[in-house]
Amino acid sequence: MATKSERLQSILAQLRQDTGDVEASAVVSVEGLMIASDMPRDINKDTVAAMSAALLSLGKRAAQEQARGKFNQVFISGEDGSSIVSVAGEKALLSVLVRSDANLGLVFLEMKRAANEIQDIV
Repeated sequence: MATKSERLQSILAQLRQDTGDVEASAVVSVEGLMIASDMPRDINKDTVAAMSAALLSLGKRAAQEQARGKFNQVFISGEDGSSIVSVAGEKALLSVLVRSDANLGLVFLEMKRAANEIQDIV
């Protein structure tokens, strides 16, 4: 039977494979610690983890202050692509980097599927 880490790695690899637009992804604890990642070596995993947790905190606060209901995700669009941080249950986040020409509808759909699977593991 696969370990927790292997199962999370498999989910992240499947996310990249299913969309083709995902360049990197990670499962991060709400405290900002890396749990699992599918990232190129040139990306600093600790920085991604810390920033993802900070975005979660800020997103939750903004949703609350602006009466937007329960927080789901933060989307950041840049010239060279986008970063999406989504909740994956109470204990984890799914952080994804996508290409600038990504099919965001498909990415969001696959992220939701992955986040539900991650929630069941973490």
